[in-house]
Amino acid sequence: MLKKNTLVWSDEFNGNSLDYSKWDVEENAYGGGNNEQQIYRWDPKNLRIEDGNLVIEAHKDSPNVMGTIRPYSSARIRTKHRGDWKYCQVKVSAKLPVGKGILPAIWMLPTDEKYGGWASSGEIDIIELVGHEPSTYHGTLHFGGSWPRNKHQGDKYRLTKGTFADNFHIFPIQWEEGKITWSIDEELWQTEQKWDTEKATFPAPFDQRFHLLINLAVGGRWPGSPNEQTHFPAKMLID
Repeated sequence: MLKKNTLVWSDEFNGNSLDYSKWDVEENAYGGGNNEQQIYRWDPKNLRIEDGNLVIEAHKDSPNVMGTIRPYSSARIRTKHRGDWKYCQVKVSAKLPVGKGILPAIWMLPTDEKYGGWASSGEIDIIELVGHEPSTYHGTLHFGGSWPRNKHQGDKYRLTKGTFADNFHIFPIQWEEGKITWSIDEELWQTEQKWDTEKATFPAPFDQRFHLLINLAVGGRWPGSPNEQTHFPAKMLID
């Protein structure tokens, strides 16, 4: 058994390209179940390493991929089968884009889906930011039954000054058996200890290995479509 606070996986993005032993790049135009308006592409325009940062950049460029056209292009990466963990601390340093219709996210999904499809097997949202609320981010759990019997709970954190586009912040979660906490920098701000799934008893579904995802979505039911004030390209940085 590993000792507490043992580092088991990390990426500082100090190389010249993404480390594909750690990351898988997703390419799709599915809309994420949220009717989003982007195509996720494996393209340096949308996904690259630059000045020691991971850059995920959304463009308003009407990409056409195999006959599917969307108004925007962006990127989404994950650690599935390259980094999968059960009970851990996850800590990400990020600078987030803002603006109506912009939705950066750092989150976790179950690798094996032991209890069935979304959201029976759970989802852990470390951060989601809807760009028309540039000083606020959401930390959320999804669980319960398969859609549409899914449930969610969580809260949101608001900066006392400035926005999340101004500076890098560190977004940690601490995931233990029966307990998940959210912090920003050194400040603990949320604890969740109650959830359920139709397929097993507590602490399921959060008792199996999960992997990490990072993406920048555009549009959809939440947060809505961009408007004329939304700036493109929109850039998300991970240090």
